[in-house]
Amino acid sequence: MTAIGFHASHEQVHPTALLRAVQRAEQAGFTFGMSSDHFSPWSARQGHSGFAWSWLGAALATTSLPFGVVNAPGQRYHPAVVAQAMATLSSMFPQRLWVALGTGENSNEHITGDAWPRKELRNQRLLECVDVIRRLLDGETVSHDGLVTVDRAVLWTRPDVAPALVGPAVSEATARWVGGWADGLVTVNAEHDTLRRLVDAYREAGGPGPLRLQVHVSWAPTDEEALAIAHDQWRTNVFPPPVCWDLETPEHFDAVGESVEPDAVRGTVLVSSDPGRHAEWLQGFADLGFSEIAVHHVGQEQDAFVDAYGEHVLPQLDVTVPPPVQPARTSVLAGSAP
Repeated sequence: MTAIGFHASHEQVHPTALLRAVQRAEQAGFTFGMSSDHFSPWSARQGHSGFAWSWLGAALATTSLPFGVVNAPGQRYHPAVVAQAMATLSSMFPQRLWVALGTGENSNEHITGDAWPRKELRNQRLLECVDVIRRLLDGETVSHDGLVTVDRAVLWTRPDVAPALVGPAVSEATARWVGGWADGLVTVNAEHDTLRRLVDAYREAGGPGPLRLQVHVSWAPTDEEALAIAHDQWRTNVFPPPVCWDLETPEHFDAVGESVEPDAVRGTVLVSSDPGRHAEWLQGFADLGFSEIAVHHVGQEQDAFVDAYGEHVLPQLDVTVPPPVQPARTSVLAGSAP
């Protein structure tokens, strides 16, 4: 059995419409939510970027769904502030929040005016942030001097059960690294052999907890419409690291995306008008061991996608509700960055 979730893409949809969409998704049979956390979109055509943490409070209050959110502490966010945000939501909505902590993208982080660090420094900074966040959630008074600085921080409101701190990874090296500190793994759709290697690397490094997957799809009544939507909205997202990490503005992404042909988007987005094909894709990922799959329709109009999935896709799958969220470990394990 696998939980099938609705991914809320703040870069593409106004937060009011996105809240209505996730409420509609719950009614349609989706069993959890996942949220991006951006300061800017990937393209000027996407045109939005609401504040994820405000939206999460509304989404948790107006649905019964558990939620995950992807966050990059260390530059745009101080880790103590991230810890306070997740502690407050988890206190109000117990065991319904997990947070995937990554190293971020320059397009979001450059707004502070600070330099964009090298990848190895971003990895080290993230590990420091994870340690700070865990210690604060454990009730410690935390001071820390390193790539981030913390002075006598303490969380006065803490949940009985801390949220899970999940490790995002798109390479075997990163999956092996996050296996040393994360409460679970989250990645994005890729070839099955690639995903198997990621999962194996995470587990071999001692990584506990559930396996989660974000799947980019494009559905429309015809294949031509579905491909046109994917090309319009997601052609700026076909570039692998380090390009996607290091570009600074939506204009930069739009510039490099101009040369991307429509069929090239199929390598990143699963494109089809056939609900049966969508069900096959999701079942294939579930068979790999992913217990929670968040589906991201890359179009800006979400209602037709939600209704089509609720009526034609989810009934073909053995969809379940995720178990209550809880951490799988309580301390950061030492590990070298990939």
